[in-house]
Amino acid sequence: MTDQPAPDVTTTPNVARMYDYFLGGSHNFPADRAAADRVLEIFPETGVAAQTNRHFLRRAVRYAAEQGVRQFLDIGAGLPTQDAVHEVVRAVAPDARVVYVDYDEVAVTYARQLLAGVPSTAVLQGDLRRPDELLAHPDVRATLDLDQPVAVLLLAVLHFVPDHDDPWAAVARLRDATAPGSHLVVSHLTLDGIPPALAERGQAVYRNSSAPLVPRTRAETARFFAGYDLVEPGLVATPRWRPDGEPETVDAHGYAGVGVRR
Repeated sequence: MTDQPAPDVTTTPNVARMYDYFLGGSHNFPADRAAADRVLEIFPETGVAAQTNRHFLRRAVRYAAEQGVRQFLDIGAGLPTQDAVHEVVRAVAPDARVVYVDYDEVAVTYARQLLAGVPSTAVLQGDLRRPDELLAHPDVRATLDLDQPVAVLLLAVLHFVPDHDDPWAAVARLRDATAPGSHLVVSHLTLDGIPPALAERGQAVYRNSSAPLVPRTRAETARFFAGYDLVEPGLVATPRWRPDGEPETVDAHGYAGVGVRR
């Protein structure tokens, strides 16, 4: 019996690498670019919306650091390139510690190369749908003290977890594993107000990628904050969460919010 060759992970469009392409990055492959271009044909504002999401990440991470949080767990991190969490937070708190987690092995490999030699950071392959395994990972345990507040970052990742995998339970498990005063930072795609036929065309592209696209309503997104107190202005359209002068001229088709664990 001969060994079968490993599957080529570069031939299936990957949502992390498509996102990198939307941001103008170079860590993507032809299959990713082709799928992303199909999305851009349907939703031309997707690239600007991706930048809007990164702007929210920067504002939310800075906010958490200003509240005294010194530990950050970025799940579904993709590639820590533009406005990477460790860069943003260390402008406020140089002693902060950051763990980046992604499901995609190619993204993890690139991230490890990018962060080689960066102190108090770790990069690991993990699955949001298996929070207990993620929390027990030696690199998480070595970098973060879960008895102290942690900011759990779930930026543009929950909408790749279908309902049957119960992402609400996964987020609740992460909540229960963190100390009071921990923060939850969420941004989530919505297609509220989008014509159904157009929404279906966009979702069809992702059905042939590494993960399906599961847009959710505001009420469905708000459920992720069970056990948290939402900070002002609450769960709002992504550009409206504490804007600080960045040009946000597009509807990002998403909701964003920050909660503090009770």
